[in-house]
Amino acid sequence: VAHKFVCAINEQNLEALTELMPEGHRFVDSLGRVMKGRDTVRAGWVEYFKMVADYSIDLQETFSKGPVVVMTGLAQGSYAVGGKLTPEYRWSTPAVFRAFVEDGKVSEWRVYADNEPVRERMRKKGTVAAEKIS
Repeated sequence: VAHKFVCAINEQNLEALTELMPEGHRFVDSLGRVMKGRDTVRAGWVEYFKMVADYSIDLQETFSKGPVVVMTGLAQGSYAVGGKLTPEYRWSTPAVFRAFVEDGKVSEWRVYADNEPVRERMRKKGTVAAEKIS
């Protein structure tokens, strides 16, 4: 289930992501901010995919114990400037993802990553969103 969630993220498949989230889904970003509710988190993904249009997760290892799945790898993408992807705004950072799986769905998705690489690209363009990105 956790790997299906990652595949849905990598494909930016909002329908599949939504199907894998229960109504009470929680998303916790790398700054500890929490988004609650499937519809709220789905809307967050819509906005994130606009900002990082080629976002993907490259998994390297997966560990699981009971309902907890921990995956290590890289988060990567390009900050989209004016809807366009350019190599200048490409970033990659080591990341850990923690999924709590219940009844075949991801009830919580938590990201641990240093997002300074993407903030740096955003500052390069002079956008105020750089301080908001997690």
